[in-house]
Amino acid sequence: MARTSSSPWTGCSTLSAPPSRGPEALDTISPPARVAFVGLGVMGASMAANIAKAGFRLAVSNRSRGKAEALEAAGAEWAASPAEAARGAACVGLCLPDTPDVEAVLFGPGGVAEGVAPGTVVIDFSTIAAAPTAGFARRLLEERGAHLLDSPVSGGPGGARDGTLTLMIGGDAAAFEAARPYLEAVGKTLTHLGPPGAGQVCKSANQLLVAAGVLAVSEALALGRKAGLDPAAMRQALMGGSARSFVLENHAKRINEGTFQPGFRAELMRKDTRLSLSAMRDHGVFAPATAVVAQMLEALVNSGRGGMDSASLGALVAELSGLEG
Repeated sequence: MARTSSSPWTGCSTLSAPPSRGPEALDTISPPARVAFVGLGVMGASMAANIAKAGFRLAVSNRSRGKAEALEAAGAEWAASPAEAARGAACVGLCLPDTPDVEAVLFGPGGVAEGVAPGTVVIDFSTIAAAPTAGFARRLLEERGAHLLDSPVSGGPGGARDGTLTLMIGGDAAAFEAARPYLEAVGKTLTHLGPPGAGQVCKSANQLLVAAGVLAVSEALALGRKAGLDPAAMRQALMGGSARSFVLENHAKRINEGTFQPGFRAELMRKDTRLSLSAMRDHGVFAPATAVVAQMLEALVNSGRGGMDSASLGALVAELSGLEG
């Protein structure tokens, strides 16, 4: 079991699971089982489409029905509320912007909790705070007998489209195994990390590594430009050595070309680095890199670039370094 020190989730030294309801056998949720998906944004719509392609009978719900049109045309059933989507579903997926959105969809009026049956597996693919996630899992189990897995993802819109996302999963191990076919419809790499909230802790670490990498690449490219180096040649040289990374390969190219159409918006990365900073604080981790990255993302959004890709951090660093364009 994953461990941490001084956990604010439980008041003890381990990440604890919600209280047991006794031995429970969960059937594997395989096609053509009826399942549901709530939240059809850039990521969610693609994930839902792959779940339907896997052979599941899919019900979908979203604040605006227009985003469900393509899914409905492909055979998905429209549900007017998350509760309606959850009724009769063996598994319910969520992909929502932030912690309050997840709480509202789970427990608000017309929420998932009104529709789920005991034994249902609810999977939250959102990136939200770990401590509330653990509380949501406990509440859903106690009130409805349903299991909540937190399964934040990495891989971006391309990974969502191709069904190759990396899934970082917290929650009951039996529920994870039962929902494996549903999870495999959206992701290629599935890792069960521990009890509820464990997936969100791992995602906070992931986002820190990505954001810190973008900041480091931004500074490196600015250094090269100020020293008179060709930034494209510099990137190519760095790609040949130990500095090679996904960030250098992809984000540095965006920075050099000045193409910041959003794959992952800066305002969302700011939200995620806030979560990283909170997780570090909650667990008493000395985290100067997290603090610096979080402040730079605040500055990036405040500079008016919140709707651009997070790689626009390179443009901010260049601007602060006295470089044009």
